[in-house]
Amino acid sequence: MTEQLIEDLLAGKHRALARTITKIEDRSPGYRDLVSALHEHTGHADVIGITGSPGAGKSTLVDKLAEAYRNQGQTVGVIAIDPSSPFTGGAVLGDRIRMASNVGDMDVFFRSMSARGTLGGLSTATTDAVKALDAFGKDKILIETVGAGQNEVDIVKTADTVAVLVPPASGDDVQMLKAGILEIADLFVVNKADLDGADRTVQELREMLEMRRNDLAVATGHHGTVETDTGGGSGTGDADDETVWDPPIVETVAKTGDGLEDLLAAFADHRTFLEASGQLVEKERDRYASEIRALIREDTAALLADEIEARGGMEQFVDRVADRETDPYAVADEIVGPIVDCVESQRH
Repeated sequence: MTEQLIEDLLAGKHRALARTITKIEDRSPGYRDLVSALHEHTGHADVIGITGSPGAGKSTLVDKLAEAYRNQGQTVGVIAIDPSSPFTGGAVLGDRIRMASNVGDMDVFFRSMSARGTLGGLSTATTDAVKALDAFGKDKILIETVGAGQNEVDIVKTADTVAVLVPPASGDDVQMLKAGILEIADLFVVNKADLDGADRTVQELREMLEMRRNDLAVATGHHGTVETDTGGGSGTGDADDETVWDPPIVETVAKTGDGLEDLLAAFADHRTFLEASGQLVEKERDRYASEIRALIREDTAALLADEIEARGGMEQFVDRVADRETDPYAVADEIVGPIVDCVESQRH
């Protein structure tokens, strides 16, 4: 069954792609073999992450981007991460009507997925779903996250390019960006740029980027050699260092399509930079390392949970600790110890 599903997916059958992603999201029996078999067919898609605070216009922009890429003759896959339902783990907004510009276009595959409470808003299932879309042959894969925040940085582990949307007149949002989102942005998009306050938001972002450039110059000892352009990022590598990307600021009005061409050009520039600097390969290696660590953590946690249950459950350990018969460290050693011994014996 798995072999037939893979064969159909690689043959370009959308129904097989949908079934594959459902198996991945549900963690159905055999999904690991499925994802493993798809791996050798991946590595061709350009993965773009779209993040930003709620109300920034992410869904509308993703819809327009998909339409624009289709007009270029490219195929598109879209994964929209929705907040998890605390009761079912499913996507709360899974049935929402989106992608209005691409209704009926089979070459735009849209899927809403649950964040499942994962810190960063991206679950392992999302990474696996991206692989399915990549193996299917989608040229562009757009990932729309739940919303920007300190925990929303996992997108950088999955996407080649990350765009952070900032709504106009959102001084608080720009302040928030300073706290961490700044580092993950390959480019900033001031969407709804026709509204009051857009100019101010662009200026605040420019000042923020300028401060970062100065900080980097001091940290690297290249003070005086960095660009002094205060017009936002150039969208190119640093003038003196081709391995440094300078995030551009793009203004868009997603609902009308204004600025979309500039945004597409900025995405293309970043892709070219990644390829020319060798960072695309580095990102891929970092992504695999992160994925391996995540899988090991998940598998180890599941193994230990089973072991605790097999030994009578957590409550009896808690009872013994509460009665001062033992302590948490000793319990941890008692449970993990045999596994450590087994691993060490296998190593030698």
